[in-house]
Amino acid sequence: MKITIYTISEKIEKFYLEAIKEYEKRLGRYCTIKLIDLKKKDQLEKKLNNSSYKIILAKTQPSVSSEELAAKINDLGVSGTSDVSIIISSELNQYDEMITLSQMEMDTGLETTILVEQLYRAFRIIHNHPYHK
Repeated sequence: MKITIYTISEKIEKFYLEAIKEYEKRLGRYCTIKLIDLKKKDQLEKKLNNSSYKIILAKTQPSVSSEELAAKINDLGVSGTSDVSIIISSELNQYDEMITLSQMEMDTGLETTILVEQLYRAFRIIHNHPYHK
């Protein structure tokens, strides 16, 4: 599975980027993951792959648990969906699903770090691997 995370932000702090890199490295055994940080919302439409399954992180839905996120990812994989785009800090007119990790407002860097950590946790759940070493 290929997962691309799109963020719209002025800047993501270095310590968040380091944490994200660590989880990207860990996720390498389960999927291909890439972070694309855009400065302006209008760049998003140009970057998105039309055939990608688009998920928007929003604050309007009930929060999903780690197990529910794992089930969603597993269902996408089983259904043959191999290209997933997750959009943070922006909205699209056309998307396939909307999920909420938390109702709380937070910095884009923190929200992205939490998302990547939860993706790692989800893949560990899917493969019946313990989360902590």
